[in-house]
Amino acid sequence: MFFVELEATSLYISRCQTTKGALKMTELTQDNFEKEVVKSVKPVLVDFWAPWCMPCKLIAPTVEKLALELKDKVSVLKANVDENPDIATELSIMNIPTLVLFKGGKEALRIVGVNSKEAIESKINSVL
Repeated sequence: MFFVELEATSLYISRCQTTKGALKMTELTQDNFEKEVVKSVKPVLVDFWAPWCMPCKLIAPTVEKLALELKDKVSVLKANVDENPDIATELSIMNIPTLVLFKGGKEALRIVGVNSKEAIESKINSVL
């Protein structure tokens, strides 16, 4: 049951809308990358992950909490590297999980691996 809950929590973030306490999520793809990231007025945090990646599943609830807490400052999205290898290749994503913060359509911060919520939030706030 633990893994089922984690799997359910890593179904994909768009603009972090809540529906009865749950996030309504959409996955970042090659098709919507320019609209959601490059042309976004707000900074965008992208979580690069894969379904087989246990550290990615471990960090998913943290990313979701940050998405809710920072929703007025940052858009948070997820990109499955298996389904969107072009994005991962273009951005040189070599390890997952990797969190990339974009400001003005350009990479401003990269966090690789599992980090605490506090550490991630501190790093994000340092570049906002």
